[in-house]
Amino acid sequence: MKMRLLVVPFVAGLLVATPMRAADTEPPAASSAAFHEIAWEELVPEGWDPLKGLRGMGNLGMLDDSNPRVLEAMREMRRVWNTAPTNDTLDGAAVKLPGYVVPLEQVKDELKEFLLVPYFGACIHNPPPPANQIVHVLLDKPVKGYRSMDTVWVSGTLKTFRQDSAMGASGYRMQAAVVDRYEAATQR
Repeated sequence: MKMRLLVVPFVAGLLVATPMRAADTEPPAASSAAFHEIAWEELVPEGWDPLKGLRGMGNLGMLDDSNPRVLEAMREMRRVWNTAPTNDTLDGAAVKLPGYVVPLEQVKDELKEFLLVPYFGACIHNPPPPANQIVHVLLDKPVKGYRSMDTVWVSGTLKTFRQDSAMGASGYRMQAAVVDRYEAATQR
């Protein structure tokens, strides 16, 4: 399959690149055919504006990072991102979503639980993405051979469920049926 980048603005001046599947790619493998492929932006409810509360605070970029106005803006941004609303129409949906692995529970080479995030470095470097851009993935059977920041397709049942972890607050939980490596198609 081909890879393209989707650029999603989260904070003024910060753009995030996400691997997404191009429309002309090969069909999903038979093991994940029962799942509807979604894009990360579908996890964000229509009309949600994470910057709404920060408007009117002036040009914070011109201030020192230790300025009390900047510190207050960062606290407010983190609060908004941690409580980011989810798209309730996806609750209980059988979906397939690409992303990057952030391990939560791994024993030896077996991954049992992880966060799925939309861009490389999310949750490893602060700040983590908004909660509606983090999926907490639970596996019935551990999978082998996956490491932090590996790109994968995860197929399973998505639930709106808020969970806090050391790596960030997730707004979704997925009971994974299939975890596949994200591989680009060979050029024809």
